[in-house]
Amino acid sequence: MNIDQTDLALIIMAIGIGFVIGYLIRILVALSTKNSLELNAKKIKTIAKEEAVLTISHAQEEAKNIIANAKKEIKDKEENIQKNEDRLIKKEQTIDNRQIEIEKELRKLDVSTEKNLLKSAELIEREKSIEKTEEEKKLEIQRISKLTEEEARSILFSKIEKEAEDDLVNRINKFDLFAEDKLEDKAKEILTATVQRLASSVNGEMFSSNVTIPSEDIKGKIIGKEGRNIKTFEKETGVEVLVDEGQGYIMLSCFDPIRRQIAKIALEALVTDGRIQPARIEKEVEIAKDAIIKETKKLGDMACYETGVIGLDPRISTILGRLQYRTSYGQNVLQHSIECAHIAGMLAEELGADVAVAKAGALLHDIGKALDHEVSGSHVDIGKRLLEKFNVDKKIIQAMQSHHDEYPYETLEARIVQTADALSGGRPGARSDTLENYIKRLNDLEDIANSFGGVDKSYALQAGREIRVFVSPDRVSDYEAKNMARNIAIKIERELKYPGEIKITVIRENKITEIAR
Repeated sequence: MNIDQTDLALIIMAIGIGFVIGYLIRILVALSTKNSLELNAKKIKTIAKEEAVLTISHAQEEAKNIIANAKKEIKDKEENIQKNEDRLIKKEQTIDNRQIEIEKELRKLDVSTEKNLLKSAELIEREKSIEKTEEEKKLEIQRISKLTEEEARSILFSKIEKEAEDDLVNRINKFDLFAEDKLEDKAKEILTATVQRLASSVNGEMFSSNVTIPSEDIKGKIIGKEGRNIKTFEKETGVEVLVDEGQGYIMLSCFDPIRRQIAKIALEALVTDGRIQPARIEKEVEIAKDAIIKETKKLGDMACYETGVIGLDPRISTILGRLQYRTSYGQNVLQHSIECAHIAGMLAEELGADVAVAKAGALLHDIGKALDHEVSGSHVDIGKRLLEKFNVDKKIIQAMQSHHDEYPYETLEARIVQTADALSGGRPGARSDTLENYIKRLNDLEDIANSFGGVDKSYALQAGREIRVFVSPDRVSDYEAKNMARNIAIKIERELKYPGEIKITVIRENKITEIAR
């Protein structure tokens, strides 16, 4: 399609007009935007001016406040300075006045010192004069008497001694007589007061223990089939088991307190458990033996705590606790030792001795009795060697070693321990000679049986009317066991004195144990 020139000119003219109009519109928009920016700038400038005015006013107020505070502080400091100056002026005046007084005192002292020096010089001259006069008198006396000073003194003293000799002898004899009576009365008073202060009860040792049984069925289990359980129990513990119908307990009889206590602990455990058989019995007896070891340690510690004896080796207190299961003429040795320690402490207080040494020596004086069946020698020597082994203080050893007069009394504490031992053992009812002889006879019976070869252990039962001897089946045959019983009987007849008859039972049994793995 063809476009003529007129139309083309119109189109170009329209485009030109469009450009002109667009440009004009753009100019108008730019002008309006510029006006709005100028207005905003003016507005911001106005706000800034107002804020500046406020800031300046606040700054001026703060500056005024700061200046006012500074002036106030300066004024306060000036006032303090003035006060300090006034105070210093007063102190200077006081010091000046004091200085004047001191100078006056010094002048007085100087005057008095000069006077004293003059007096001292005069006194020295007088003393020299007096000494010279005394010397002249002595020389004159010596010239007249023709004796020196020593010779005159000797003659004078001899004369005085001769005149007063008879009076001195009478006074000394009178003093010895009255002093001995007073000392004896004082000793009696101290011992009486000590015994009265202790005033503990005396309990004799028993030879049997009772174990409560909940039912009659348990008694049957304890006896076992054909008495197997009770025989095993007696063999392992060395005590006699007495079972009576109708009684709610079983009696354990033995003169040895340790064996009796082991048996009691083991039997109580068996009754509680309910499973009673030879293997179980052997196990419980071993457990009871371990329990006794722990119990002795506890008893020894309690004895040390009760008496106030400290610083001992723990092994000594364990050995000391074993005395709970020893008796001396029926008296419990541990209780006797504790009682001796209390008595020794009170005596030491009265006599001014070392209380700690006296108490320790008394508490340990019989410790050898815990081992006298295992070690040869008297209990005093055993105890002395034991304490030396554990490095116990030498003063304590000296105090304990003399209580049976085996060693000399080296210290006051040694005599106190011996006195305490005599007081504790000599109290009415504390000891029984018949009982001690009875225990000794039972020990002698067991010693005779143990002296034969092949004997594992032996126990005296039935109050010494029976002795049971357990032999090793590997070392003793049946024939030898029979001969051994006869030989033991002959040796008892030859060495011991006893009423009635003694039954000797030699037990030889094989026990074979195998373990399946």
